[in-house]
Formats: sequence, C-alpha cells, structure tokens
Amino acid sequence: MKYIITGATGHLGSQILKETMQLVPNSDISVGVHTVRKAKKLADVGLEVLPIDYQNEDMMVESLTDKDILVYVPSKSHDSFSRVAELENVITAAEKAKVRHILAMGFIADQENNPFDLSAFYGYLPRRLAASNLKYTIIKNSLYADPLVPYLPELIERQNVIYPVGKEALSFISLEDSAKAFAEVATTNELRQDGKIYTLTQDRNYTMPELAAVLTEVSGHKIGYQPVTLQEFSDLYDQGGEGHMLSSMYDAGGEGLLNIVTDDYQEIMGRPATALKEFLTLKLKIAQAKFRLFVK
Repeated sequence: MKYIITGATGHLGSQILKETMQLVPNSDISVGVHTVRKAKKLADVGLEVLPIDYQNEDMMVESLTDKDILVYVPSKSHDSFSRVAELENVITAAEKAKVRHILAMGFIADQENNPFDLSAFYGYLPRRLAASNLKYTIIKNSLYADPLVPYLPELIERQNVIYPVGKEALSFISLEDSAKAFAEVATTNELRQDGKIYTLTQDRNYTMPELAAVLTEVSGHKIGYQPVTLQEFSDLYDQGGEGHMLSSMYDAGGEGLLNIVTDDYQEIMGRPATALKEFLTLKLKIAQAKFRLFVK
C-alpha cells in the first residue's frame, strides 16, 4: 500500500507523518509539500518528497499517481471559498490519478447553522466527497488542546479564561491523539470504511468555569472565567488577520455547537483520548523544562 500525506511540514500533517512512520515502512510513504527543497530532512530518512500545490491540478495528478491512500490535510486559508476551490482541485486530481481512498480532515464546526467562518467548507467536504468517484473517510477534530499551553501565561496574567462562549461547553483533542487516530485509520482496512465519518474528542467537554478549574489546578495559579465580547476577542487576536475567524469559532461555541463528545477515538485506538488535565500537566512540564516557563 502506498500512502501520500499532504501538509507534511505543518502542525497536524507532520504529526500524522510521524505516527504513520511507526506503522508502515518509510518506503511506502510519500509526503506532499509546497516547497520540496525545504523538506530535505524527510527525503534523508527515505521518504519520497513530492510537490503539492493545491492550485496546480496537473502537478497534483502527477504526485498522486500510483498512490493508494491520500491523507488530505487542508491548507490554512482563512475563508471557506478558498478552501472549497482547493478541495475541488484535490478531488479532481485524485480521481484522475485513480487514488484508491482519501482520508480527509474535518472539523466539528460543520453544522448548517454554524457561524464559524470555515463551517461552509467543513460542511461541503463530506457532501462533495460523497458526490465524487472516490472512496473516502473523514476524521473530524474537535478543538485542539495544544494552544492552551503557550496561552497559559497570558491567562495567568489576566486571572481569567476569556473565551466568549457563555455557559456552553467546548470539546478538545490533542494534536498527538488526532495524529495517532489518522495514522491508525489510514493503515487499517477495517477502520478505513468508505463514507465513514469519525469525530475525535476527549471523553468529556468543559464549560469555561470547568476549564478554568483545570487550568488553575495544573498551573498553581487561580484562574476564573470572565468572557470578553466577540468583537473584543477578534480585536485582541487579529494577528495575521485571524481575528474574525477565531471569534466566529467561539460564536459557534456560544451556540452550543462545539460541545460534541463521542467515543470514536476509543473505537479507533482501543483506549480513551488523553484527558485534558493529564495532557496539560505533561505538556506544561515539557514547556517549563524547555523554556523555563514561569508557571508553577
């Protein structure tokens, strides 16, 4: 079986690659990257490095030819229109290259009434794949827990979690757990079912006071909950033009659309996803050792 993983130098793609390398020989894995010369380290360990430009269909067809499993991690564009156009190119190229199965990354914020800026793309993804000639499986992530670690010093300074979601709860998964599940599904015939959609979450969700309590316990600093408005959140975190996208995601959270909990991770891996407190405690220790983070 020949695998190709896109976005292999990004946050999730690189983790999926790492986990897949534990399950199949490197000689069976190709990586799709935007700039081949920047992926020399991947080639040095025996991986085939191929150019992937989501806007260049001919290039993608060539790179996808003779590949059985395409692990598709979308680009980080901030609007649904760009990602939908990208997806159309990926599907067309995969069909022309006769890829046997596509494993695509989704997100829980895909409901028809979801105000998240990218919900249109994530809602379109399963419908478009269903209309294609491809066999497909989708793995939907919940919110990544990882950003909470570098965010913690700011929360300690503020003495509050400020996510504008009111009384609603949020569900989380770690990048590492997500990547493990992707690799397991990609390499296991029984899990890689045509049309199957998995949603990855930990075994519970968290209201913001509950999240604040976990952050208080792992940091040793009292953290409460004092939400800002959606506009204030957008203005605070508009680096790189991401402010509205981020605030729209928490707008969805405030409507109770990001609180889904499933046992899909357990179904895939045979064990629960890492609990939030356990994950944060471990990552915080690593961050303290590496960066001398002031959190006690």
